[in-house]
Amino acid sequence: MTDMPDVRGRLTPNRSLSELTWLRVGGPADWFFQPADLQDLSDFLAALSPEIAVFPMGVGSNLIVRDGGLRAVVIRLGRGFNGIEVTDGFVIAGAAALDAHVAKRAADAGRDLTFLRTIPGSIGGAVRMNAGCYGSYTADVLVEAQAVTREGEIITLRPDDLRFAYRQSQVPEGCVLAQATFAAPKGDPAELHARMADQIAKRDATQPTKDRSAGSTFRNPAGFSSTGRADDVHDLKAWKVIDDAGLRGAQLGGAQMSQKHSNFLINTGDATAADLEGLGEAVRKKVYAQSGITLEWEIKRVGEN
Repeated sequence: MTDMPDVRGRLTPNRSLSELTWLRVGGPADWFFQPADLQDLSDFLAALSPEIAVFPMGVGSNLIVRDGGLRAVVIRLGRGFNGIEVTDGFVIAGAAALDAHVAKRAADAGRDLTFLRTIPGSIGGAVRMNAGCYGSYTADVLVEAQAVTREGEIITLRPDDLRFAYRQSQVPEGCVLAQATFAAPKGDPAELHARMADQIAKRDATQPTKDRSAGSTFRNPAGFSSTGRADDVHDLKAWKVIDDAGLRGAQLGGAQMSQKHSNFLINTGDATAADLEGLGEAVRKKVYAQSGITLEWEIKRVGEN
């Protein structure tokens, strides 16, 4: 095994990733690093051989790790990166802070980041994926993000650097996001909490939140998320084109397109990563044959078969 840099955090060889993803599938990472703090992360990346690939992993809510695992150092931020602070109208959150926790802490302080409440994941993932719902996106409120480059340099990324688009950003290759600062609009705490409670009730009524899923499987062909309003148009929603192709409830091995929401890919119990990705690809093929629409994956798929 390659000699690895000394760390103050935890560095584990050959670490299984399946229990760390919401879909509960996937092989091992060659190395798994949980840095103690920002300096530990910076020092590690600076000392790590440039030939070794790095993969930053959030809470695994939007991820399929393939069954052969990852030939890389998987970096997962934890306790040293989950602080949340509200000051002078800004919300500053560590990349490991959960989106839902940030939304609630902001609301307590009369700041509106309510759109984050129902997004399953952490702030690093929200910035990387330009997470959003109900017509609001991370890009609308991000002031800056702090990141560590593959060479170990601590840098500041502005929205222009990130070139946000629907469900994506251009985080420089190998960079690990460490913190984000948001300019959140003012709101009444009670109203913000009531709005979030309503959002959660709607989500639980329409999405398979009790099943093993990774959130939305495919991006909406329309190029924007659901607005949540009564006048929302569904023609180019991913779930609608999947339904139109007759694929609600479709199965492959232990993988299924949810009966409750057909754009949710679920592990019914014994799915492999190959089952899940294979079913997703079969859905893309049939939807294209039916409608000429090419569904784009929203779930990130990494690793070796």
